[in-house]
Amino acid sequence: MAATSKNGRSSPGPGSGAVRLDARVRQMAGEMPWSRVRRMIESGKVRVDHQTQTDPGHLVLPDQHLEIVPNAPRPATRSRLSGEAIAFVDDHVVVVRKPPGISAVPFEQGERGTLHELVRAWLNRSAASRNDRATGDLGIVHRIDKDTSGLLVFTRTLLAKRHLTQQFRFHTVERVYFAIAQGRVDRTTFRSRIVQDRGDGLRGSTRDPRAGQEATTHVEPIERFDNATLLRCRLETGRTHQIRIHLSEAGHPLLGEPVYTRSFAGPLLRAPRLMLHAAVLGFEHPIGHRIVRFEDPLPEDMLKVLQALRKESAR
Repeated sequence: MAATSKNGRSSPGPGSGAVRLDARVRQMAGEMPWSRVRRMIESGKVRVDHQTQTDPGHLVLPDQHLEIVPNAPRPATRSRLSGEAIAFVDDHVVVVRKPPGISAVPFEQGERGTLHELVRAWLNRSAASRNDRATGDLGIVHRIDKDTSGLLVFTRTLLAKRHLTQQFRFHTVERVYFAIAQGRVDRTTFRSRIVQDRGDGLRGSTRDPRAGQEATTHVEPIERFDNATLLRCRLETGRTHQIRIHLSEAGHPLLGEPVYTRSFAGPLLRAPRLMLHAAVLGFEHPIGHRIVRFEDPLPEDMLKVLQALRKESAR
């Protein structure tokens, strides 16, 4: 049976009493774990004013109709990947420009339309025209978040997977992200140890030197606005949600951040999705050991947010 609500508790945020969708759903659903709430939303089980909404960070006004439909079908997934999404391909690796809104790999059993699946299908579909062989499976050596866009590499041979895995393990892969964060962010380096549960059910930093994994993020401002900063973030390590955690814990959550905003006291700036883009990826090719480096410019949705921030700052 569907659960419905017309009114919800307000929390600080833009708009007139606007509340994040995941917070409203969690309130309605009896304080269930945040991870389960987000899965429920992203799998199409929540409707706002009778329309399916899959963004956990979507802002909901108090008078909007909210509905949880446990048996609702999962939204249709992307069925094909265009050739423009392929940045590089050879017999050993394939570098992909991941669109936002697609999981890199399956998050739950049976999930379809992941980047892993779409890339494999593109390789097999285009094999003849590229005078290439069919691809049985792809090696996974790193991931980026579902709502993050940008460069990702898959491996096509066991040798390549072993070689790239070692490079990620020893942090020799060049990884640069562009991010838009709340407030004024100065040039700095964040160093912490990240644990899976910092005490409130979320990943985060710990002061226990024996717990978690070391995480280092180098941050440099590129452009400043009245209440936000465009950043260049270079990863020295590559922990899950590392950039998001470090900036949020410093009081500067990313625009569109759906998770790490509980302690942020100010109004949250709106964005269509998480403002994070994997712009640079460089590594040693497994054959010949030459350094290969790829760049992906900011996508249209982030450019539009930057344009709006510039206009607002110019007033």
